[in-house]
Amino acid sequence: MSKYVLVTGASRNIGKAISSRLKNDGYDILMLDIVDPEDSSLGEFRKVDLSNSAAVSQAMAWALDGREITRVVNCAGLVATHNVEDADAATFDKLMSVNVRSYIEITSALVPGMKAAGFGRIINIASRSALGAATQTVYSATKAAVVGITKTWAEELGSYGITSNAIGPGPIETDMLKEVYGEGSPAWEAYRQRIPVQRFGTPDDIANGVAFLMDDRSSFVTGQVLFICGGVTIGRANAT
Repeated sequence: MSKYVLVTGASRNIGKAISSRLKNDGYDILMLDIVDPEDSSLGEFRKVDLSNSAAVSQAMAWALDGREITRVVNCAGLVATHNVEDADAATFDKLMSVNVRSYIEITSALVPGMKAAGFGRIINIASRSALGAATQTVYSATKAAVVGITKTWAEELGSYGITSNAIGPGPIETDMLKEVYGEGSPAWEAYRQRIPVQRFGTPDDIANGVAFLMDDRSSFVTGQVLFICGGVTIGRANAT
């Protein structure tokens, strides 16, 4: 059985932590990102703009050249914050291309090999914003779409031994969270105080969830969204 895992958005933050954890768990990592990896020792890397379908196709041809890949973590993502009246088509198209379309394009390239192997693990990184988040109309829309495709793939592919699950990170200390809330600002501290566990999560918290879903023994878990959020989705998780 192939031990390759393809991870998008693998160079920094959550994607880097996922790559590191899975490498430590014995997998061979293939990393796709638009920026160079902070730790090039984690696996083989290819720079790619995931908003460009032709570039994604070329990257997948590279990844599948001589390799059997039956595991994927779609982690790459862009964020935008604005009120609904300020949402624009360009922002929508850009975020959808990376946060949703690339997930579909990459997964569709890997599914034939998974079917042939009778085994597959698809893990998509969604967000607690899929349940609704003020000033995040477009971002929330993309992450709700990730939840939808995850559940669809679970139903479509389950009979082939392929599981499809999503993880919904809550407030994780990443460059994205710091950009949105301003590390150390009053808004940052107010957010921290609203978290039941009274701390922000770390990328390793997400990587731990990925490791569970990736395991061969997790074959009866599919179509699920695991919110790793310190409890901030309490009372909201039934929205989907």
